Amino acid sequence: MTSFRAAVVQFEPTPDDPAANLATVERLARDAVGDGARLVVFPEMCLLGYWHLRRHPPSRLRELAEPVDGPLVGRVLALAKELGAGIGVGFLEDADGTLFNAYAVCLPDGRVEVHRKLHAFEHEEIASGSTYTVFDTPWGFRAGVLICWDNNLVENVRITALLGATVLLAPHQTGGTDSRSPYGMKPIPLPVWENRAVDPAAVEAAFNGPSGRGWLMRWLPARAHDNGLFVLFSNGVGRDDDEVRTGNSMILDPYGRIVAETPVPDEAVVTADLDLDLVPLATGRRWLRGRRPELYTPLTQPIGNELDPRAARFSPDPVDLPSSGPHQP
Repeated sequence: MTSFRAAVVQFEPTPDDPAANLATVERLARDAVGDGARLVVFPEMCLLGYWHLRRHPPSRLRELAEPVDGPLVGRVLALAKELGAGIGVGFLEDADGTLFNAYAVCLPDGRVEVHRKLHAFEHEEIASGSTYTVFDTPWGFRAGVLICWDNNLVENVRITALLGATVLLAPHQTGGTDSRSPYGMKPIPLPVWENRAVDPAAVEAAFNGPSGRGWLMRWLPARAHDNGLFVLFSNGVGRDDDEVRTGNSMILDPYGRIVAETPVPDEAVVTADLDLDLVPLATGRRWLRGRRPELYTPLTQPIGNELDPRAARFSPDPVDLPSSGPHQP
């Protein structure tokens, strides 16, 4: 059996305080590596905090953003080299004046692989990325990265698998969002989180309910199963501006089974051994070979109701499909 130990981490970032968040990343990365992990996955935008960024003026975002070769990612890269492990962190990237919700995977061999969120909606000044991120790791497998909402569009995970990824890093800031869908997620009242010490049952019920783990179970295992890959789901936990993130960080195998997860509605490190020998005969991996690409032209053709990610995320309008879709081949 080819086994590889990985960890997913959840914590509550301090808004706009990269020094404090770097200290947390270092502390928890050391804990994970001390438990044998060789790849440690932290949440989306964990170096700055997340949801409050939508309230910042563009000038403040530019103050907080850094290039990939800046001191923030540089500190994480130095830590990865020291620990001999890969460390993935979310940050606000400044790429020649364009801002991205980005994720840097710092590898012990000195490489930094960066993914830019493909469907960014947090702020009108934050652009969406335009490329998939799949790369060879020092451990003999290919990994991919998709940030939060990227994972909700099924095409993105399928393409990541077709590009050779067998391990998907899926950093998030989710749970407790205010969905317009009648059976989607709903906000978790802030007092539930703030009173967790005196009423732990209430926060556990909220985090494991339909606005937390229950929502994830509707779709996340299918991403792993249908594409025959491991999913390393890392999430924020606790207060995120006026919302509450639910944690639920977990590791899923290529059959969509949960290998390990945290039951703790608090800071946590979840570590598990990935049996990489499960991939070749995984159901989803075999399904990939049964595809008929000649039938899929409509997936690449606009149907006329597409919106940019920000408009799609916040539009209050119901979605009516056009009476005639793309031309069939």
